[in-house]
Amino acid sequence: MAKKSFTLMVIPDHDAPVKRYTIQRSFFTQVGMGLMLVVGLGVGASIHYFQVAADASENRILREENLTLRSQLKSVRERIEHIGSTLDRVERFDQKLRAVTLLSDPQRNLAMGPTEPEAGTVAPATDTQFTQLTSTETPKALMGRLDRLSAEATRQEQSLQELQAYFQDQKSLLASTPSIWPARGWVTSDFGSRLDPYTADRVMHGGMDIAAPHGKEVFSPSDGTVVFAGLEGGYGNVLVIDHGYGIKTRYGHLSKMLVKAGDKVKRGMHIAAVGNTGRSTGPHLHYEVRVNGIGQNPRKFILEE
Repeated sequence: MAKKSFTLMVIPDHDAPVKRYTIQRSFFTQVGMGLMLVVGLGVGASIHYFQVAADASENRILREENLTLRSQLKSVRERIEHIGSTLDRVERFDQKLRAVTLLSDPQRNLAMGPTEPEAGTVAPATDTQFTQLTSTETPKALMGRLDRLSAEATRQEQSLQELQAYFQDQKSLLASTPSIWPARGWVTSDFGSRLDPYTADRVMHGGMDIAAPHGKEVFSPSDGTVVFAGLEGGYGNVLVIDHGYGIKTRYGHLSKMLVKAGDKVKRGMHIAAVGNTGRSTGPHLHYEVRVNGIGQNPRKFILEE
């Protein structure tokens, strides 16, 4: 049978009496349980401490990441605002150019009434809305704005490409439109009805006669391509230049031709010399301007006087 108690004897070194202490068995059980409880509490406290420390570290990292994200969102908002402002200015400039050139913008001519956005979607932004950003917008809302900015930028690019093509075409048209005197001299016969110098009959004169000394320079009045250089009946040596856009010019009675068919010419380029070839009463240049095959008064195409 197990003992219920233990006796502890303390024997001094000298003649002092021996001391006896009786300790119940349950005392050791209680002490053991107490030690186990202390150890358990210590282990639990340690685990809790490390968990709290880990959570605190994670929270600190999350706070830092949150601050970084907030800073990045602020930067994105500022970029969106800047891009939106730029697109607004480009749009206004685009509209001014279209007003000047009378070009319409088909993408903005569609009649559209107000509509409500579907649930879960963001309503399309107007031009002024691109710059009206708020600090409470979510990343999803910002992405929506970026998508709309991208679409608007694409539309603006297409619009500006159209304007560029228009101005390029206008530049080419201006360069191809006769606008200077082909020769220096004095006009002896204008475009229109006149008396034929040989028959005295009233006939239609399809060009302008410019009297000048034999060999005087003849210049191209605009850019173009020589399509004919040779003899042509009563006009003697003749040059014909195609300037594009249905515009052609003819030069008759030349004494010398400095270009040939297929050559490219520029406005002001020396192309021939005044002469008296063909049916002519004296040295002069016969100059014609035709648009889509119809004779025009050359004076309408001469800007300088």
